[in-house]
Amino acid sequence: MGVLVACLTTGKGTWGAVSDAMRSADWTKIYIVTNKFGKEKFTHQKPFEFIEINSDGSLEEIRDSVASGLRGKILDTEAGLNMESGTGKEHMAILSALLRLGLGVRIISSENGKLKEL
Repeated sequence: MGVLVACLTTGKGTWGAVSDAMRSADWTKIYIVTNKFGKEKFTHQKPFEFIEINSDGSLEEIRDSVASGLRGKILDTEAGLNMESGTGKEHMAILSALLRLGLGVRIISSENGKLKEL
């Protein structure tokens, strides 16, 4: 199906939405962008890799952390991106990192257990 990159930090009920997006397709690889708390607490039955960020960092610091964590790992030309969890600052930094890496982005979600592209 391709690669999924998902933001997983703050927002009531948003971890469930990220979990649903992870289950909604047969992703070749899943990257979860999260803070220290998310890295310590989030689990899922599907395999995934964390990219830890400092949510209190600057936009550039968060962007660079994400880019560094993904550099050389996504061989496709695009990635599915789920931003149902997190803050606008984190979303901007993740999107900027993906674009700087030369990737196209498909904004995705899950509805009734099925992948939904916005």
